[in-house]
This record gives sequence, C-alpha cells and structure tokens, in this order.
Amino acid sequence: MKKNINKIILLVGLMGSGKTSVGKRLAQKLDLPFVDGDREIEKASGLSLIDVLKCFGKEEYRNGEMRIMKRLLLSAPCVLASGGGSFVAQQTRELAKQKALTIWLKADIDTLYHRTYGRKQRPFLQGSEETLKQKLENYIKEEYPYYQEADIIVETRNERVENTVSRVIKALDCFMEKE
Repeated sequence: MKKNINKIILLVGLMGSGKTSVGKRLAQKLDLPFVDGDREIEKASGLSLIDVLKCFGKEEYRNGEMRIMKRLLLSAPCVLASGGGSFVAQQTRELAKQKALTIWLKADIDTLYHRTYGRKQRPFLQGSEETLKQKLENYIKEEYPYYQEADIIVETRNERVENTVSRVIKALDCFMEKE
C-alpha cells in the first residue's frame, strides 16, 4: 500500500458493517489518524447518540450529523468512519466526492444482524429484538442505493477484522493504480 494518501478515506455503510473496527486498523496500517463520526457527534453535543436522538428528534439529529460530516470532510487526511446514515445526505455525498475517497463496507443482512443484535447504543435500532431484522432490511432497501455511489465497494463478512482490512487495502491499491 502506498503510504502517501493525501485524501480522507471515508468509510460508509450501515450500522454493523465494520466502519469503526476496520477504520481503526486501516488507519494504523496507513499511518493516518482515525476519526469516528459518531464520536464526533457525541463530543459536539455532549450527549450520547441515543440522547441526541431523544432530545432533538431524527431530523435535527441528521442535520447535526451533516454539519459534523462537513467539518470532518474539510479537515486533514484521515480514515473517517461515517455515521450509519450520514452518506444518505446529498450534501455529504457531494462533498465526499470532492474531498474523500469513499469505501462502502457492504454487509449482508445476516452479518449486520449478528453484529448489531443486543447492542443498546445504536439509536436507530432501538425497539424489540424481533423487529431488528426488519429494521435492517428497511435500511438496506433505503440506503444501499446511496452507498453504491462510493468509489470502492468491499464486502464485509463474519471474519476476522484483519481479513477485511487486507481486502480494503488491496481494493485501495487497485483504485489508486487506476488514478
């Protein structure tokens, strides 16, 4: 992998696709800082993601997320794990196309379910466990068309994170050779 990356590497995908775990290890391999979009929302608001959603509602949550993503996309090169739905916003996608190299960590329903089941900190998956799979299926249907606009698509699986990181690096190498 060429270490002279001069753009933000933006990881996009649904909750549970591996953006944070892959992003942290990818940043180490590329010798870049790692930034987590969800943590930046929490820092800016002083609240957990769940509390931001409860206090301000979904629309204001998404507006705040868009402002945070704009600030992050205008910053120095890093590996940036986006919030689950942040790439859906047209403004964020357009800015990402200018300022970042986008990688969609694409996961199937079973992988997403396995990784999110029982995780209480995911604000958009709150509710009964019976509805989790249905919510994930709805997010796939609604958001995957936007994620397809990413520069690179890497399938994530139920495997060691290091294996996914290796495939991301290989995909990055191939992409950068074409440029």
